[in-house]
Amino acid sequence: MSAEAPKPDAPSRRRGRPRLDLRRLGRAALLGPTARDRLPDAISHVAEAHRAHHSDADLAVLRKAYVLAESSHRGQFRKSGEPYITHPLAVTLILAELGAETTTLTASLLHDTVEDTDLTLEQVRAEFGDEVCYLVDGVTKLEKVDYGAAAEPETFRKMLVATGNDVRVMSIKLADRLHNMRTLGVMRPEKQARIARVTRDVLIPLAERLGVQALKSELEDLVFAILHPDEYERTRSLIEGDGDACDALDVIAVRVRAVLREAGIPSEVLIRPRHFVSVHRIRLKRGELRGTDFGRLLVLVAEDADCYAVLGELHTCFTPLISEFKDFIAAPKFNLYQSLHTAVAGPEGSVAEVLIRTHQMHRVAEAGVIALGNPYAAATECTDSAAAPGTTGALETGDPQQPDGERADPTRPGWLSRLLAWQESAPDPDTFWTSLQAELAEDREITVFRTDGGTLGLPAGASCVDGAYAQYGEAAHACIGARVNGRLVTLGTELGDGDTVQLLLAQDGASGPSSDWLDHARTPAARIAISKWLAEHPGVGKPTASTARPPGALSGGRRAAANAVTDLPDAPVRLAGCCTPVPPDAVTGFPVRGGTVTVHRAECPAVARMRALGREPVGVRWGDASECRVTLVVESFGRTRLLADLTEVIATADAAIVSAAVEPPSEQRVRHTYTLQLPDSAGLPALIRAMRDVAGVYDVSRV
Repeated sequence: MSAEAPKPDAPSRRRGRPRLDLRRLGRAALLGPTARDRLPDAISHVAEAHRAHHSDADLAVLRKAYVLAESSHRGQFRKSGEPYITHPLAVTLILAELGAETTTLTASLLHDTVEDTDLTLEQVRAEFGDEVCYLVDGVTKLEKVDYGAAAEPETFRKMLVATGNDVRVMSIKLADRLHNMRTLGVMRPEKQARIARVTRDVLIPLAERLGVQALKSELEDLVFAILHPDEYERTRSLIEGDGDACDALDVIAVRVRAVLREAGIPSEVLIRPRHFVSVHRIRLKRGELRGTDFGRLLVLVAEDADCYAVLGELHTCFTPLISEFKDFIAAPKFNLYQSLHTAVAGPEGSVAEVLIRTHQMHRVAEAGVIALGNPYAAATECTDSAAAPGTTGALETGDPQQPDGERADPTRPGWLSRLLAWQESAPDPDTFWTSLQAELAEDREITVFRTDGGTLGLPAGASCVDGAYAQYGEAAHACIGARVNGRLVTLGTELGDGDTVQLLLAQDGASGPSSDWLDHARTPAARIAISKWLAEHPGVGKPTASTARPPGALSGGRRAAANAVTDLPDAPVRLAGCCTPVPPDAVTGFPVRGGTVTVHRAECPAVARMRALGREPVGVRWGDASECRVTLVVESFGRTRLLADLTEVIATADAAIVSAAVEPPSEQRVRHTYTLQLPDSAGLPALIRAMRDVAGVYDVSRV
């Protein structure tokens, strides 16, 4: 590992975003504030970037925030030697370039003051109000003196909870981490690696979920440079050595422009170079790289309908690769991303990937939630009173349990609501930290429809167990089964995007999870809840034994009186074990070796087989039947107390258990076989109905 981080400038310059000279910024910062009616030179570039997105922005508050931040940090220097104020300035510039609104920029300038200077939150609130104070507090780290090794995970927990009430907290944190990663080369190699790993495992997935692609891409490249320096250098050499890459794409771009011009579709066609990690992934996927693999074409249009018009022209005038087509406009990603993806073949077999978006889609694709400006302003204006950060009001519009809940409120997406829910059940910092990284490692989400009209957003690979806890929380302990797309399935069944699921709960709530549920749980919410329940109920929830004889079962059993009257006088009679007929079943008999007549139910498959063999039946009929013996098969989902509940129902019907067997559970399904002695055959239908009503039982049938 090199002591200095490899040069991060190359990928940034390739995207056309110029890097501010920190030495010039430092010199401007050292000059201090200017006259009251002038904007300080050190913040003028922030103001310029801000006005490009918000032409009527009030710059007075930015000047005020900069003056306070500069005076608070005066005398402090970064490890690189620049005045410390250059860091909040650089973070604020990143956010300004992405279109963040004034409140976010104000908090960004002040984001380290409470943590690193004598300024207090109350002073920030007095000068700038509740919103700015909330944002600054949200990104302020917890002290290692107070929390020790738990400081980092608990700081992230604090930030995530704050983000749940105001998504701008995480926007500032992401920009803060990006600038720190850009200047990480002054750190020791081991500290570079530690920070890079946390960035990879936590910050980059959060940037992806918030849709801030511009920050995510650069963070990926910087992490790549630190954790995989050899692969980074190889990729950089490939990019710098392929001078024909832009030429190959430019040939196709020229033709695309001509096609769209002739079709009368106003558009802008750009060549969009891939960032380093993207090129690396393409190389791993395809082996040898082609010239067009180093970038993609980006077509920007005015309206949604124009996107599909462009797609139609491209697929008409070029040879499309249908397998590469994806429509993220009709079905946006959970992180707000919208675009049409396709690929077309150019001259000499070259293939170019094409992204088709409106200008607004492009802003959101690059900046995600930051592109929303103040995401609470519109909702606040529609209410009688503004909802302050940390309260309800405008922030409660995004219910992930309602249709399209993942996108209904971009300030509180479904994944964030789920995260905030399960973190409350993970008081241990280590559990929280590992669970957080596990959840963020899932790079794809699915939407599952509920039968009551709501939806569930779950990570890819989630099972019915995960769906149960996502819908019901700890009440899912009583889940005994599920129906997916109308079919009865086990709780371990994996859910797919677009499935419809109905979770079945035991009405008495006496059921509980078994230990094998953990094998099927993918989400932290489910795993934490199951583990907690099992810890509180030791010895409960273990897999059922392969066979069992319930208390009170007869070891030998009594012989039932056959009461079959046959056409063969004095012939001994026995009931067939394959179908166990009972009155008033229609029956027929067949003589067997020794002269015994075996009685079968008329619909028993054995009857058809014996008739096919030419065996002549014997007429039989029921006589005075006082008792009967019957064998029942019970199909159920495994749960605790199931055997006890079934035997209680059997005992209530005054039936004696001659024998019982329980097969080993298979995918959480259990099969019980009972041979019962009933005092009266007329009670059999009622007994079967009562057994079917036992929680977890989905079928009872006679053998």
